[in-house]
Amino acid sequence: MLASSSPYRAQQLASLGIAFDCEAADIDESPLIAEPPARTARRLARLKAETVAERVAARAAERGAARVAERAPDAIIIGADQVAELDGVAIGKPGSHAAASQQLRAMSNRELVFHSALCVRRRSPEFLFEATVPTRVAVRELSDAAIDAYLRYDKPYDCAGSFRIESRGIALMRAVTSDDPSALIGLPLIATAAALRDAGVTV
Repeated sequence: MLASSSPYRAQQLASLGIAFDCEAADIDESPLIAEPPARTARRLARLKAETVAERVAARAAERGAARVAERAPDAIIIGADQVAELDGVAIGKPGSHAAASQQLRAMSNRELVFHSALCVRRRSPEFLFEATVPTRVAVRELSDAAIDAYLRYDKPYDCAGSFRIESRGIALMRAVTSDDPSALIGLPLIATAAALRDAGVTV
């Protein structure tokens, strides 16, 4: 089960060819005071997985399991979170055109890091896999006109950093450096596949 309502992460996980359900964890994703961005991502990924795991266990105990991930007590829960960092400060989802424009202006001709965290959890038999994959993104110099044109096309207002790398957002970049090219979308698939194999899933 994917502990997320993100269609982007669901599309990524589906590419591995496994059956799964999605369920949003609905947790408070606010960073703790003075919490480094990478640590925030790790904490939230684990909290998402554990929150959904607790729900699945409670439902399975109460009634017959109907959904794919609840048919056995060994449900595997995948939690993921991503936090963007610029100069040590976390960058969230903009939520609006104005906020996205401000983010991209701040990122112009700069380098930022996206921390993509993963937690794969199973209660019985006990299994826990955690990983954080950093992706360094060098943004080219962006004019106000280029920013406005991009935002009106992609409308990435629900994306940390205000761009979709899988769409025209790639044209805003000078370079992208990561051990896992899928991590920037939100779910580090190399680590996810490794975790699932360790848990006994054929991937």
